[in-house]
Amino acid sequence: MERMIEEKECADQSDEKKMPLISGVPDDISNFCLARVPREHHMAMKCVSRRWRDFVCSDVLYDYRNKFNLAESWIYALCRDISGGVFLYVLNPFSSRRSWKRINEYPHTSMREGMGFAALGKRLFVLGGCGWLEDAIDKVYCYDAAMNTWLDVATPLSTKRCFFACETLDGKIMAIGGLGVNPKVPQTWDIYDPLTGTCKSCSDANIVPEIEDSFVMDGNIYVRGSAGSSAAVYNASSGVWKRVDDDMASGWRGPAVVVADDLFVLDQSFGATLTMWCKETRMWIRIGKLSQLVMKQPCRLLSIGSCIFVIGKDCSTVVIDVEKMRRKTMNGVMVCSSISKTWDDPIDVISCKSVAI
Repeated sequence: MERMIEEKECADQSDEKKMPLISGVPDDISNFCLARVPREHHMAMKCVSRRWRDFVCSDVLYDYRNKFNLAESWIYALCRDISGGVFLYVLNPFSSRRSWKRINEYPHTSMREGMGFAALGKRLFVLGGCGWLEDAIDKVYCYDAAMNTWLDVATPLSTKRCFFACETLDGKIMAIGGLGVNPKVPQTWDIYDPLTGTCKSCSDANIVPEIEDSFVMDGNIYVRGSAGSSAAVYNASSGVWKRVDDDMASGWRGPAVVVADDLFVLDQSFGATLTMWCKETRMWIRIGKLSQLVMKQPCRLLSIGSCIFVIGKDCSTVVIDVEKMRRKTMNGVMVCSSISKTWDDPIDVISCKSVAI
């Protein structure tokens, strides 16, 4: 009897896959129509049928929306609560009802710190981490934003590491420096390719120790050591690390973000001051201060379009429109919009990334 039921279910699923997405409409036209549905309705679309659910979760929808400039970027924050549990929070930054929502608990060893966090396509990756400095791991876990589920990744990092820089470049994840059971970890980096399931280990003496921040600009990866003491840059075409000039490194005193090829840094030494690196004059320009009433330090930075999102403790968020901020600066304090938290429990923000679907 059980076998007969299983065979019937398989037959029903097979018949459903043969049915068009929209009755009487060719699938290529249906794909284009459904791809235009705003992302906030994708969860409801999954409830229509198995075919719609599979389409919403597929690379086909992702490719359609990117090809026709329909993709919408949402912000994902990897956070830790007071008990040490690790969770994902999501924000639709351009919704009329902007608010952070907890969507998924990190299902693996959550009582760890120093994990890397990277976004590639429609997936987020959590790499490495440690409970104590002596037990760094090489595990990699993946969250599919379209499926809203965690996936197991078979290929680990080449090196066990924690408290390292993590950036994406040319479709690959770069895990750089940090700490680990191998004393040579601070001078190594891994090139992790989720597409091929491979990980290559490399080394270079120019990688700075105790990396505190990183960003990608002009196709290069920049990393900064503690207290702005030193910085290094990786050129992907040559595969070589070089030290960054002192004039740039000296002003990199906080989290950095790139907007339209311009580099911005939030200096949190005394309050929170936004500065910009001028490539022509090779000088740092003070833009303005952020009000301490709408955000809590320490902060992470992330950019979408022309906007900088300053995400602080408890996911307190300030949005700065780079194109408007100069004329909206009043008495040295920038006028920005803010997104307040909607819960009472304190949380720390580990890292933030955006995923466009």
